[in-house]
Amino acid sequence: MNAPQRILVPTDFSEYADKALQKGLFLTKRFNAQLYLLHVVQDIEQCAVDYCLSDEFVKQHRTGSIEAARQKLKNELDKLPEAKEVQIGIDVRLGGPDGEILREAKEKNIDLIVIASHGKTGFLQHLMGSVAERVSRGAKCDVLLVKA
Repeated sequence: MNAPQRILVPTDFSEYADKALQKGLFLTKRFNAQLYLLHVVQDIEQCAVDYCLSDEFVKQHRTGSIEAARQKLKNELDKLPEAKEVQIGIDVRLGGPDGEILREAKEKNIDLIVIASHGKTGFLQHLMGSVAERVSRGAKCDVLLVKA
């Protein structure tokens, strides 16, 4: 593996993702790389069976969720002294986690994705497969799986 220059760390704000962020910060500092921190907000369905949410409500929910996640990312970084020593870009995307992580990696020309082996999906993870597994299968770059 060549020294990574662009490292992506996706987070769901779980304790497991925090461990991946710590590892990502270490590698960023070690290789004098650029770190990108990403959170994916899962979209809500506008209609279910016979009930639909208004366009305005859905738009407000999306905007509010994205802004709240962006602020939470900034707050997380403020708590980490080592975050002040490296270049960090933050992004919030709307959609499915694995697809958006892979899109971000492609758009930012990422060399390494550092991702937690477990998130906060719990039981659903076993039914649908893990985001980390789908990212590692679909990634065009190296993936470092941080064991939780």
